[in-house]
Amino acid sequence: MSKTAESEGALETRGIEPVPESERTARTRELFPTWVAANISVLLLTMGASLVVSYQLNFWQALVVAIAAPIVSYGLVGLIGIAGKRGGAPGMALSRAVFGQRGNLLPGSLIWVARWGWETINAVTGAYAVLTVLDILFGVKSNNVLVIVTLLLFVVTTFVISGLGINAVQKCNKYATYLFGLFSVLVLVYLIANTDWTRVFDQPAGKMSLMVTGIGLIAAGGVSWIPSSPDFTRYLPRTASSVAIVRNSVGGAGIVVLPMVLMGAVMAVSTPDLASAADPVSFLGEILPLWIAVPYLLIALVGMLLINSMSMYSAGFTAQTLGFKVPRHWAVSINALISLIFGGILMLVATSFMGSFIAFLSLLAVAFSAWVGVFGADMLRRKEYDAEALVDTTRTSAYWYTGGFSPAAVASWAIGLVSGLMFTTSDWFTGPLAANNPIGEYGLGWVATIVISGLLYMVLPKPAVAVPSGGAGEEERETLAV
Repeated sequence: MSKTAESEGALETRGIEPVPESERTARTRELFPTWVAANISVLLLTMGASLVVSYQLNFWQALVVAIAAPIVSYGLVGLIGIAGKRGGAPGMALSRAVFGQRGNLLPGSLIWVARWGWETINAVTGAYAVLTVLDILFGVKSNNVLVIVTLLLFVVTTFVISGLGINAVQKCNKYATYLFGLFSVLVLVYLIANTDWTRVFDQPAGKMSLMVTGIGLIAAGGVSWIPSSPDFTRYLPRTASSVAIVRNSVGGAGIVVLPMVLMGAVMAVSTPDLASAADPVSFLGEILPLWIAVPYLLIALVGMLLINSMSMYSAGFTAQTLGFKVPRHWAVSINALISLIFGGILMLVATSFMGSFIAFLSLLAVAFSAWVGVFGADMLRRKEYDAEALVDTTRTSAYWYTGGFSPAAVASWAIGLVSGLMFTTSDWFTGPLAANNPIGEYGLGWVATIVISGLLYMVLPKPAVAVPSGGAGEEERETLAV
């Protein structure tokens, strides 16, 4: 993040209000390490293993999945991120212009609650990384007290980083990218030298439907970042390149997702239990030599801290848009407390981490996709946002519409959400239309959600686009330069 009055200090004090033009001096290339850090997770190894073990895909099919998933999901992250440089505000604040000041509370509440689950999963994975390192180095075995202590340390550290703000998050992302790249190369070299490649390439091909479902599984993590993407582009000037925003979003994610998923797929050939391990981390201590496993686990721990810090950073904005009258860094504490409570339940009570994780991902993608469809369709007609109207939650706001609601947006969101769930299958919920049709069979409920909600919004009558005060008729200037 470039030096500005708000971002250079130790604590970012700016909340959901739009960033002034004078402070919007960031560069699109800074998005690359942001989305690298957002994917430094050993869960990608486990999901890569699931492609081979659970979905019965071969190496080449896993390769297609690993390439397609980040292009699809982070392509959408980049596209929605363009709204951030147009409006200079967080995603859920800009969402007020689409749904209305009151209507925005509906998708905002669902997205906020969904983040509880995402942050809980990350916190648990980070705590498992600490427990595994303690076991490898000192022979300290896990127990209930140690579980709570490690989880608490992880959540508190996450809260500190995310509470400090965008500058702290971006700096941590930069250094974590370098470290993760170095040790990932070491792991890759080790696997190349110690893998039975004949066995890897002899795996038979799996069903095409499961390959498409696998793309959805891996892409779900990226989909969860889409509503937050403007949070990380709002310091970009309005003249920043839209192409570069998309390119750096896809490139940053892809450079991590591709090798991690493939490494997990390769590991699973010789260690099939990887896909159903009791926890998503300890297997690294068994597969890799000590001199690689320990630093790699520590880097994975840093990665999970950064992922959760980014998520909680955005969750603080979401809490503010829902009406919590507290500074952003205190709004973050609400999600920190929730992830601590839910994380303890998952680690101490739940019987299957991966089963819970995959079921959560399938529902998470649909929950976020309904908002994506409506907001994305609205971006086709709205090139700028009224800064005053975004923060004015009274009836005088240009975004008050009908009783505080945009009927077209709210109806499209609700119908798209329900329709997507009807085509979705998970361990927790199976929709009535999840079988006997290509959408359900191929795990495309989240795609159906985006398409249905977006098309409905485009055809329904909508309020006129409010012209920002002081900027009437001014065309948005977008360059193709980095």
